[in-house]
Amino acid sequence: MNGCTSLKQKRAILRSLKDRLRGRHNVAVAETDHQDTWQRAELCAATVSTDRRRAEEVLSRADALVASEPRVRIVDSATYFY
Repeated sequence: MNGCTSLKQKRAILRSLKDRLRGRHNVAVAETDHQDTWQRAELCAATVSTDRRRAEEVLSRADALVASEPRVRIVDSATYFY
């Protein structure tokens, strides 16, 4: 998390990012790891669709939104379908 020096700063950035993901892409978002570390975060986004292509588009746009946030850096991204 670029520029963070505390958990409070990290949580503010993540809260803003999660709100934008929910609002713009209608995905469920949760911080799933590294909650007690201010230098790192793991977010998971989920969507439900009857059309795989649509689900891929939504998650791709969600990744793009996260990538456009200058205060974060994506280290890894993966997509799973069930």
